[in-house]
Amino acid sequence: MKIIIAGAGIGGLTAALSLHAAGIDVEVFDGVQEIRPLGVGINCLPHAVRELTELGLGERLAAAGVATRELLYTNRHGQRIWQEDRGRHAGYGWPQVSIHRGRLQTILFETALERLGPERIHLDHALDRFEQDADGITARFVSKPVASGSSPAAGAPAPRRPPRRGSVRGDLLVGADGIHSAVRRALYPDEGLPIWNGAILWRGVTFAKPFLSGASMIMAGHEWQKFVCYPISAPRADGLQEINWIAELKYRDRPALQREDWNRQGRPEDFLPKFESWDFGWLDAPGLIRGADRCFEFPMVDRDPLARWTHERVTLLGDAAHPMYPIGSNGASQAILDARVLSWRLATEADPLRALQLYDEERRPATAAIVMANRRNGPEKVMQMAEERAPDGFADVHQVIPREELEAVASEYKRVAGFDRERLNARPSYSVIRR
Repeated sequence: MKIIIAGAGIGGLTAALSLHAAGIDVEVFDGVQEIRPLGVGINCLPHAVRELTELGLGERLAAAGVATRELLYTNRHGQRIWQEDRGRHAGYGWPQVSIHRGRLQTILFETALERLGPERIHLDHALDRFEQDADGITARFVSKPVASGSSPAAGAPAPRRPPRRGSVRGDLLVGADGIHSAVRRALYPDEGLPIWNGAILWRGVTFAKPFLSGASMIMAGHEWQKFVCYPISAPRADGLQEINWIAELKYRDRPALQREDWNRQGRPEDFLPKFESWDFGWLDAPGLIRGADRCFEFPMVDRDPLARWTHERVTLLGDAAHPMYPIGSNGASQAILDARVLSWRLATEADPLRALQLYDEERRPATAAIVMANRRNGPEKVMQMAEERAPDGFADVHQVIPREELEAVASEYKRVAGFDRERLNARPSYSVIRR
């Protein structure tokens, strides 16, 4: 059996490594001309770190990121609403890891090159179309035009059409090619663009002094204005630490932005004035914003859940299957879980088409529930509750929101997102090792 994976992102590479470990032939194709450490910080929750650890990447992951100590929600005045331990500090068998997205993708890419061999990883191969029949599937690839903002080689004419890269024959095709997936577009040609909820995120990374424990994740504000930050590396020799931050504003009447692009440059003057007063003493939000060399602008978008991912020999994975709001730290984590469940099914089911169906039946409803929970603000709803009930602040949060209500929000989201501690610690492994 041969699996073709379109997309060399976090989900696609995790799937490739898992399939290879199970002895299944796999090739990965991506339209980028080189894998570069792009993006900013992300979080891998304990259920995702478990999967990467079982792939033998635990030590590299720990060295490249920070094991999150605790998560803290505050109001816009910096007053604590809810705090909880995370990862091993909360009794999980695995940590929660905050890490630069590009570093995680680089770890996965370098490991894939080592284990699969460079002949199984193909860059500058964007999926153009595919055809399937009773015996297999043919995927056809092209070379994409040079990305906006870069220049072609001196004297090279702009291509009128993407040059063909040829075709590949396999048994199954996995679309792990992101929120603008060519595979999804072929399956659902009338779906249109992702859905914007009116919020804009500005993201950046700043070297600054550690705050609180030095491994704290902070979410401050409410639904209409929010600031999130957490460290993604250990302190340097000068004591400064790489802090990932996100400033978010939600608009009621702003026209839709251009197509989202994680590499679009943002302008601090568009959002910094709204955060000038957000210096809480223990956290200086405007100082972090000013300290970044640059920032990136991204509208908060998702897509409606699909009725099915799997169509005969084709299925979807990660953002191609279930793009969701970046709430609750679930985007990358759910892509990793998709990859592991898909690989486990293919390794343990005799019929590969049946394996795709079982994967669909397990992962599609689970991720659809997270998409919808994130639209309701997921665990971050406690900040909006505090804003609505005590906009001027409080002396005792439990006089505003009972502890039981806060605990219920936190535990319910862990259940929906699949990282309830007891169930995760007790769940059998998805690893299948080749014999």
